[in-house]
Amino acid sequence: MNIHEYQAKELLKSYGVRIQEGVVTDSPEGALKAAKKLSAETGTSWYVIKAQIHAGGRGKGKVKETGSNGVVLAKKLEDVPEKAKNILGGTLVTIQTGEEGKKVNKILVAEDVYYPGDSEPKEYYLSILLDRAKGCNVIMASTEGGMDIEEVAEKTPEKIIKEWVDPKVGLQGFQARKVAFKLGLEGNAFKEMVKFISALYNAYIGSDASQFEINPVLKTSDDKILAVDAKVNLDDNALYRHKDLAELRDLAEEDPLEVEAGKSDLNYVKLDGNVGCMVNGAGLAMATMDMIKLSGGEPANFLDVGGGANATTVEAGFRIILQDPNVKAILINVFGGIVRCDRIANGVVEAYKSIGDIPVPIIVRLQGTNAEEGAKIIDESGLKVSSAITLKEAAEKVRAAIS
Repeated sequence: MNIHEYQAKELLKSYGVRIQEGVVTDSPEGALKAAKKLSAETGTSWYVIKAQIHAGGRGKGKVKETGSNGVVLAKKLEDVPEKAKNILGGTLVTIQTGEEGKKVNKILVAEDVYYPGDSEPKEYYLSILLDRAKGCNVIMASTEGGMDIEEVAEKTPEKIIKEWVDPKVGLQGFQARKVAFKLGLEGNAFKEMVKFISALYNAYIGSDASQFEINPVLKTSDDKILAVDAKVNLDDNALYRHKDLAELRDLAEEDPLEVEAGKSDLNYVKLDGNVGCMVNGAGLAMATMDMIKLSGGEPANFLDVGGGANATTVEAGFRIILQDPNVKAILINVFGGIVRCDRIANGVVEAYKSIGDIPVPIIVRLQGTNAEEGAKIIDESGLKVSSAITLKEAAEKVRAAIS
C-alpha cells in the first residue's frame, strides 16, 4: 500500500527520523495558515508547496490547467495562496502518471531547508528494500541524490552503495557507519547520517514496509541530515498488525476498478489490452496473458478469482471486466483443482443470466476435475458462451473473437 509524502514523513518522524517539517492542507486559505504556522515554529521565510499524489516526478510534472509544476517555491508569504491555487484541484501529469495525470486533492506546505550557512547543502539518495535473491534487506545509497536512481545505476553504477542486513541480527552499528563513510561524510554530518540510517531502518522494520525511498536525503548547510521527500510502500499482508497505518489508505489515488475488485476479494490489475481474462490462480493468470498475446490479442487485465470461485465472484469479475470499454472478448481459464469445473461452469451461466446480455464473446477454458461436465454445461446453456478444453483451442477462439 502506497501512502502520501506527508503521511510517510509523519511515520518516519515517529521513529526519530529527522524530516523537512510541513503542514498538509486542501485549500489556498489553509496553505496560508500552514505557512504562518511554519514560520512561527521553524523560522522559515520561504515555503515549498508540494502536490500530494501517489507518483514520482512531481517537481518536473505539470498541472494541465495552469502549467504549474507539482513542486514550487514561494519566496514570500503573500505568494503562497496563489501558488497553492495553481496546483490544488488540477490534474498533475508526471513521468509516472501517464498522460491522464492525477487530480491533486491535497498539498504539503513545507519549510525551506536549503538555507545558507557554513557549507553548501548536499543531496543524497537512500532506500531500504528486500533483496529477494539474497533473502536480506538491503540499504541502497548514493551521493547522486535528487536524480532518478535508475539513471544513476545505468550511467554511473559505481556510485550505488549497497549494504545487506541479515534479518536474524538486524542492522549493526558498523554497517550504518560504513554507508555514511562511503557517502564521503565526516564530522557532525557523519554522526547525523549514522543516526538517520539507524532510525530509518527501525522505521522500515517497525512498520512492516516493503520499500522506503528517501530522495533526496539532505545534508543542510549546518550539517543536519533530514528527509526532504519520502516514498513509503507498506506490505498489504502485514496491515492487520497496523490498524493505524491501514487507515492511511487513500482510495482516491487508486484505480476505481481495483478498489471495487478488492471489495469482492478479487485480485485485479487493469492493463491496456482488448481481451479480458478471469483465472483462478496467479501463475495460471500469467500463462493466460501469454496465451492471449500469442493469439494476437493483448490482455486487458489481470484478474484472479481465487480457489473458491463461485457464481458471486464470477459475476463480480464479469461486471468489473465489462466496465473497460476496450474489451472485445473475455477469456475464462480455470483449472479445476480446489474447485470443480462443473461448479465454475454453473457459476458462469448463473452470472451471465444475472447480468443480462453481455455484448462481447466469452470463451471458457476448463481443465481438471469434471472438465468435460463443465464444458457440457456451457455448451448446453444456450448462451453466447463457447467452451474450450486445450490452451490451443482457447487461443484459436480468442483469435476468432477479436479479429
